[in-house]
Amino acid sequence: MLNSSNDKPKLMKIAVAAIFIAALTVSPLAVAQEHEHDSDTAASKEVTGEVVDMMCYVDHNAVGEKHGQSCGAKCVKSGGPVGIVSDGKAYLVVGEHKPINDQLAEYCGKTITLKGKMAERGGIAMIENAEFVKK
Repeated sequence: MLNSSNDKPKLMKIAVAAIFIAALTVSPLAVAQEHEHDSDTAASKEVTGEVVDMMCYVDHNAVGEKHGQSCGAKCVKSGGPVGIVSDGKAYLVVGEHKPINDQLAEYCGKTITLKGKMAERGGIAMIENAEFVKK
Protein backbone atom coordinates (compact mmCIF):
# COMPACT_ATOMS: atom_id res chain seq x y z
CA MET A 1 0.00 0.00 0.00
CA LEU A 2 1.03 3.61 -0.36
CA ASN A 3 0.44 4.34 3.34
CA SER A 4 3.81 3.18 4.60
CA SER A 5 6.63 5.66 5.20
CA ASN A 6 8.81 3.74 2.71
CA ASP A 7 6.52 4.79 -0.14
CA LYS A 8 6.81 8.57 0.48
CA PRO A 9 10.07 8.96 -1.50
CA LYS A 10 8.53 6.91 -4.30
CA LEU A 11 5.43 9.13 -4.37
CA MET A 12 7.64 12.23 -4.42
CA LYS A 13 9.58 10.90 -7.44
CA ILE A 14 6.34 10.13 -9.26
CA ALA A 15 4.95 13.60 -8.48
CA VAL A 16 8.14 15.37 -9.64
CA ALA A 17 8.24 13.34 -12.86
CA ALA A 18 4.54 14.05 -13.54
CA ILE A 19 5.02 17.80 -13.02
CA PHE A 20 8.07 17.87 -15.29
CA ILE A 21 6.28 15.91 -18.02
CA ALA A 22 3.34 18.31 -17.80
CA ALA A 23 5.71 21.27 -18.13
CA LEU A 24 7.40 19.69 -21.15
CA THR A 25 4.02 19.07 -22.73
CA VAL A 26 2.78 22.66 -22.27
CA SER A 27 6.04 24.51 -22.93
CA PRO A 28 6.37 23.74 -26.68
CA LEU A 29 2.76 24.79 -27.19
CA ALA A 30 3.34 28.13 -25.47
CA VAL A 31 6.51 28.78 -27.45
CA ALA A 32 4.82 27.74 -30.71
CA GLN A 33 1.98 30.21 -30.14
CA GLU A 34 4.28 33.13 -29.38
CA HIS A 35 6.96 32.82 -32.03
CA GLU A 36 6.84 34.25 -35.50
CA HIS A 37 6.54 31.87 -38.42
CA ASP A 38 9.33 33.58 -40.32
CA SER A 39 12.01 30.90 -40.03
CA ASP A 40 14.31 32.77 -42.44
CA THR A 41 15.02 35.42 -39.80
CA ALA A 42 15.54 32.94 -36.94
CA ALA A 43 19.17 32.03 -36.33
CA SER A 44 19.74 28.32 -36.64
CA LYS A 45 22.31 26.74 -34.33
CA GLU A 46 23.92 23.32 -34.10
CA VAL A 47 24.10 21.17 -30.97
CA THR A 48 26.09 17.96 -30.66
CA GLY A 49 25.19 15.69 -27.79
CA GLU A 50 23.56 12.50 -26.57
CA VAL A 51 19.94 11.76 -27.44
CA VAL A 52 18.03 10.99 -24.22
CA ASP A 53 14.62 10.02 -22.99
CA MET A 54 13.86 13.15 -20.94
CA MET A 55 11.73 11.33 -18.35
CA CYS A 56 14.51 8.97 -17.26
CA TYR A 57 17.22 11.61 -17.72
CA VAL A 58 15.52 14.08 -15.38
CA ASP A 59 14.31 11.47 -12.89
CA HIS A 60 17.53 9.47 -12.43
CA ASN A 61 20.18 10.84 -14.84
CA ALA A 62 19.81 7.86 -17.18
CA VAL A 63 22.36 8.29 -19.96
CA GLY A 64 24.52 6.07 -22.09
CA GLU A 65 23.97 3.65 -24.91
CA LYS A 66 22.97 0.73 -22.65
CA HIS A 67 20.00 2.64 -21.20
CA GLY A 68 19.30 4.46 -24.46
CA GLN A 69 18.91 1.36 -26.58
CA SER A 70 16.74 -0.47 -24.06
CA CYS A 71 14.50 1.70 -21.89
CA GLY A 72 15.18 5.07 -23.53
CA ALA A 73 14.28 4.04 -27.07
CA LYS A 74 11.04 2.42 -25.86
CA CYS A 75 10.02 5.56 -23.96
CA VAL A 76 10.79 7.80 -26.93
CA LYS A 77 8.90 5.52 -29.35
CA SER A 78 5.95 5.56 -26.94
CA GLY A 79 5.77 9.36 -27.16
CA GLY A 80 7.82 10.35 -24.12
CA PRO A 81 9.71 13.63 -24.48
CA VAL A 82 13.01 13.33 -26.31
CA GLY A 83 16.00 15.56 -25.75
CA ILE A 84 19.66 16.05 -26.41
CA VAL A 85 22.25 16.67 -23.69
CA SER A 86 25.27 18.75 -24.62
CA ASP A 87 27.90 19.91 -22.13
CA GLY A 88 25.57 19.24 -19.20
CA LYS A 89 22.63 21.18 -20.66
CA ALA A 90 19.49 19.34 -21.74
CA TYR A 91 17.33 20.52 -24.64
CA LEU A 92 13.84 19.33 -25.47
CA VAL A 93 13.84 18.43 -29.18
CA VAL A 94 10.87 18.99 -31.50
CA GLY A 95 10.37 19.08 -35.23
CA GLU A 96 8.35 21.70 -37.03
CA HIS A 97 5.50 22.06 -34.48
CA LYS A 98 5.43 18.31 -33.88
CA PRO A 99 7.44 15.60 -32.13
CA ILE A 100 10.22 13.86 -34.04
CA ASN A 101 10.40 10.88 -31.70
CA ASP A 102 10.20 8.31 -34.50
CA GLN A 103 13.32 9.74 -36.16
CA LEU A 104 15.31 10.04 -32.92
CA ALA A 105 14.39 6.79 -31.10
CA GLU A 106 17.09 4.74 -32.83
CA TYR A 107 19.73 7.28 -31.74
CA CYS A 108 18.79 7.21 -28.04
CA GLY A 109 22.03 6.92 -26.06
CA LYS A 110 24.16 7.93 -29.04
CA THR A 111 25.85 11.22 -29.93
CA ILE A 112 24.46 13.14 -32.90
CA THR A 113 24.37 16.72 -34.19
CA LEU A 114 21.10 18.58 -34.63
CA LYS A 115 20.42 21.98 -36.12
CA GLY A 116 17.45 24.16 -35.28
CA LYS A 117 16.11 27.29 -33.64
CA MET A 118 16.93 27.64 -29.95
CA ALA A 119 14.23 28.74 -27.53
CA GLU A 120 14.17 28.92 -23.74
CA ARG A 121 11.39 29.76 -21.34
CA GLY A 122 10.78 29.01 -17.68
CA GLY A 123 14.08 27.16 -17.38
CA ILE A 124 13.29 24.74 -20.23
CA ALA A 125 15.53 24.87 -23.29
CA MET A 126 14.30 23.61 -26.66
CA ILE A 127 15.57 23.00 -30.16
CA GLU A 128 12.70 23.72 -32.54
CA ASN A 129 12.47 22.68 -36.19
CA ALA A 130 15.28 20.24 -35.44
CA GLU A 131 16.99 18.44 -38.28
CA PHE A 132 19.96 16.09 -38.49
CA VAL A 133 23.36 17.41 -39.49
CA LYS A 134 25.46 14.94 -41.48
CA LYS A 135 29.07 14.91 -40.30
